[in-house]
Amino acid sequence: MKRSEAVTLTNMCMIKDKDKILVLNRTDPVWPGLTFPGGHVENRESVVDSIIREIKEETGLTISNLEFCGIKDWIEEDGSRYMVFLYKTNLFSGTIQSSSEGDVFWMPLEELKQKETLWHLDKMLEIF
Repeated sequence: MKRSEAVTLTNMCMIKDKDKILVLNRTDPVWPGLTFPGGHVENRESVVDSIIREIKEETGLTISNLEFCGIKDWIEEDGSRYMVFLYKTNLFSGTIQSSSEGDVFWMPLEELKQKETLWHLDKMLEIF
């Protein structure tokens, strides 16, 4: 039995500031909508280093004291696996800045739950 498979490794982080969370409104026409910031793990990069890098690139914030929440994964149509490592934190420095990924802004979590979000974010919220 084969023990290896093609896998896409990604990450996502829920950043809290008191009663609000940081939300990214993605502008990508293929995958638009509200989500948490994050992205792909690069070749030879650790998962933790990748989430710190992605958050800095997409939001301008430097995060620390990451709490691992879990993993959301699924099998793609081509048979490969897609994995999202989920983290949260309330420790960060810097000022939020939007990027080419989309606008970032603070929103109450309960308000986000009422909005239309990206595919699977509702399932990921259960893990967070």
